Amino acid sequence: MEPTEEVQQNHEDFPNDETVPNSVEAIDILQDEDDDDRLQEQSPSSSKGKRPRRLYPPESFTDSLELGAAIVKYASGGKVRVLTLLEKMGRSATSGLTRQMMANSAKYGITRTTQKSEWIELTLEGQIIFDETQPQRDILQTKFLLAVEKMLPFKKLYDEYVRKRLPAIEVMRDFLQSTELQIDDYKECIDLFIVNAKDLNLLRTIGGAETLIPVEQALDELPSRSIEQALQSTVTQRIYVALDTAKEAESSSSLWDKVCFYITPIGDEDTDQRRHSDLFLGSLIEPAVSELGLQVVRADKIGQPGMITTQIIEHVKQSRLVIVDLSFLNPNVFYEMALRHACRMPIVHIIRKADQVPFDISQNRCIFIDNTDIYSFVPKLQTYRAEIATQARKALEDPEHSTNPITVFYPRFWESLQ
Repeated sequence: MEPTEEVQQNHEDFPNDETVPNSVEAIDILQDEDDDDRLQEQSPSSSKGKRPRRLYPPESFTDSLELGAAIVKYASGGKVRVLTLLEKMGRSATSGLTRQMMANSAKYGITRTTQKSEWIELTLEGQIIFDETQPQRDILQTKFLLAVEKMLPFKKLYDEYVRKRLPAIEVMRDFLQSTELQIDDYKECIDLFIVNAKDLNLLRTIGGAETLIPVEQALDELPSRSIEQALQSTVTQRIYVALDTAKEAESSSSLWDKVCFYITPIGDEDTDQRRHSDLFLGSLIEPAVSELGLQVVRADKIGQPGMITTQIIEHVKQSRLVIVDLSFLNPNVFYEMALRHACRMPIVHIIRKADQVPFDISQNRCIFIDNTDIYSFVPKLQTYRAEIATQARKALEDPEHSTNPITVFYPRFWESLQ
């Protein structure tokens, strides 16, 4: 089954409803200019004096599948009322984050609304990617169409670097600037392209370097290499449940707003755990979050290794972002991670590929990092940084819906404490 041109229509008919029923007026998601209501190529003259619109969704394709997965789960893939679906998902209809979630799904061409935005349904392409009975080639080809080919900046990056080694971020930025596309944040755009390419299994280590392979090659490898493995079979499980309104954030001037706390196995000097932590800190964590204006703090800078001190607990609770490294399956790390989960605050999970994520947290998205040897690790540094930065942005933009085992399986946990 070949993808149709329907996806092009989604970006046109979705935002153009002339009226919206009162019941869904608050989620007229694409009328707000901040939601970047259409994906279109703009010439410099057409946008003179105006803030450039984002030519791509501010979220990876995989993360944008949440709404489509909810339609499959709660409506068996059929049409459903918008408000009914949001209620099932535990999403507030008046939330700007909800509007952004719906906008991202529409911009990727996964979903569309009908009948004056009162109903929502999967597009034809959305039906294909969620239909497990479809041939894997059709699913991958459709995902590539939505995640790369229909996104103008991503398509230009793909066309420029396919069959080539992935260059430095600065090189790709210079290329995008030369295209005269109006892009506010080149780093974000490139990070999202890299993450989308990785999720589609289009990035391979060849000759010691991360290389962008053509989608035709990935298609030819199917079904022996299922693209669903690249997505870690977690998409349809990541449906958020109802949560209470999060506590008001601290003042933006707070020092905590600039802190990223890195929870990691530390160990003594010259141990494998310390070398591992130092390597990930300097090569991955610090470069990934520096662009977000965050400073990384590790526990050994505020307390003794192996001890749960007041300062450490305070960092777990107060830091704007926490990145938890589950490598080595260290019990102290899991203790601190559980505290952060109980706080319902932004968190990103990473783990080395040699370890297995425990079952209790297996439904959380986790970034797997292959540091088996230097030849597998170094070529992928840029990709890993992009993944961490992308997940960090998502967590910070939507802290109210940070999902973890407590929010999924015991959403009323906090009510019982009152």
